[in-house]
Amino acid sequence: MNFGFTDEQELLRQEVRKVLDAQAPMAEVRRLAETPEGFSRELWKQMGELGWLGLTIPEAHGGAGLGWVDLVVLLEEAGRSLLPSPLIATTLAAATIADAGSALQQARWLPRLADGTAIGSVAVLEAGDRLDPAGIQMRGAPVGDGWQLGGEKRAVLDGAAADLLVVAFRTGDGAEDIALALVERGAAGLRIESTPSLDATQRVARVHFDAVAVLPDAVLGTPGRAAPVLARLLDRGAVAVTAEAVGAAEQAVRLTVEYAKQRVQFGSPIGRFQGVKHPLAEMYVDVESFRSLLYYAAWCLDEGDAETTRAVSMAKAYASEAFSRIGIDGVQLHGGVGYTWEYDIQLYLKRSKWVRPTFGDADFHYDRIARIRTEAA
Repeated sequence: MNFGFTDEQELLRQEVRKVLDAQAPMAEVRRLAETPEGFSRELWKQMGELGWLGLTIPEAHGGAGLGWVDLVVLLEEAGRSLLPSPLIATTLAAATIADAGSALQQARWLPRLADGTAIGSVAVLEAGDRLDPAGIQMRGAPVGDGWQLGGEKRAVLDGAAADLLVVAFRTGDGAEDIALALVERGAAGLRIESTPSLDATQRVARVHFDAVAVLPDAVLGTPGRAAPVLARLLDRGAVAVTAEAVGAAEQAVRLTVEYAKQRVQFGSPIGRFQGVKHPLAEMYVDVESFRSLLYYAAWCLDEGDAETTRAVSMAKAYASEAFSRIGIDGVQLHGGVGYTWEYDIQLYLKRSKWVRPTFGDADFHYDRIARIRTEAA
């Protein structure tokens, strides 16, 4: 059995790397992080033309119809560059519509999400920290054949740029009484507020719903039965964030290794000292470890394997902890200059802090692994 990437996947990696090196070098990433919108519309359009945005969207709707292992290749390279874009948010919205949307909903939105003419996001997280159906507290009040939403969603990825939100809300008191709805930008009663983020390359927003009407044709699937779809959405989000973390962590290690080769102290490059070599070796082992867990989790997603939830949590838990350590150690091994704006390593430390809680921190995923083991016993 071949556990490596195919020639086509490696070619995809090379092409993505070539485009990002040309269109999103670190100087451009830094510039975009200072802009109000936070990403390049021109590059976004190019990403759509290259097929990146529709990588996992079915071919019938303008996508490439590939899997999450293929998407991991793209996201690793995006993470390596700290690419500011709504790529993860749009991909998650599209995957959820492909999962549970009607033929009309898919025909209306998937081609636009695939070519970049529409930006999507998912609005799930609320004031609590639970990433499961029980954490959804925003209610949908029945109004005629539809619903009316009131409440607030937090940490919505690229919410300020989104043309379409996939919103999770509660239809009853039961643990599984969850529905998903499509809410368009500009809907009456919808207010989107950008919120500060430690990592300026990742934009988040708070979304307020004040009696926002949801018509029947905007509901994904059957109201009150969307808990399994929500679970898949959260697993996909964790895999996507971990994939970017692999590329970002690998680049943080590379930057630190290069600095250790060039920085001379006591007449020798500091990379020759055990106090530097050993942490670098541990950083490398950590990256390779959660990279392997990620690849297995992405494969499970593609195959619908029974191990998917456990595999996803193992990958995200390890990445959340290890990437944070790598970011801190990378800055420390740079010495005092590692904290300065001129050095790129501090940007990767900030990305590690953003990755840690997004779609569940290590504690959340370790608890989920423990519950899975308990239930299986």
